[in-house]
Amino acid sequence: MKTALITGATSGIGAACAELFAAQGYHLILVARREELLKEAARRLEEKYAIETKTLVADVRIHDDLSYVLETLPAVWKEVDVLINNAGLSQGLDPIDKGNISDWDTMIDTNVKGLLYVTKIVSNWMIARKSGHIINIGSIAGQEVYPNGNVYCATKHAVDALNKGMRIDLLPHGIKVTAINPGMVETEFSKVRFKGDEGRAKKVYDGLEPLVANDIAEAIWFAVSRPAHVNINDMLIMPTAQATGTIIKRD
Repeated sequence: MKTALITGATSGIGAACAELFAAQGYHLILVARREELLKEAARRLEEKYAIETKTLVADVRIHDDLSYVLETLPAVWKEVDVLINNAGLSQGLDPIDKGNISDWDTMIDTNVKGLLYVTKIVSNWMIARKSGHIINIGSIAGQEVYPNGNVYCATKHAVDALNKGMRIDLLPHGIKVTAINPGMVETEFSKVRFKGDEGRAKKVYDGLEPLVANDIAEAIWFAVSRPAHVNINDMLIMPTAQATGTIIKRD
């Protein structure tokens, strides 16, 4: 069986990837913090696509808990073909001198350390099989810096560097590594950034047609479905109305 492990699997890009990979016949390991949403997603996908799922309730920031739920998986579930490091977030949009330290810690712990914790464990499973593909969800924020994006941009620049480093380190083991770097995608991202302020979150996308989660899931599937001798190192995906992180055409 083919198996994909997806972090942040209950919403946005993670949920879209779960749907698309299930439709392609992949069995799924779904990792997220919200247990009820995880169970609901697993039930629906199993019934719709006749696949098997494993749900792991874990916060990628908490190494010991994450390590336990991954390492106690049955051996057959450790034969992961695709890892999608999707769990990530932004908190706040403040200049560096007014930044919230708790927000900084949350972004660094999730976007950088959480990605590392998952990758260290799963890459060893892949190395043992001499096969696998790691997808790291980056951002336009990892390619440039915009006002008040300081720490979030820094974490996504770190993802870009880690993606390149993984590609080198895992090359001898036949493991593919790909970065998918979206521009504006209308998911829960802005709502989380603005801590539940739906009005402020909605204004981010006023006057343009942003990407949706499935656009990114399809790009991920394109990368994963290439022949064995082809690796997509990285991909930058923007709405037609967006040229850079801050240059946007609004109607």
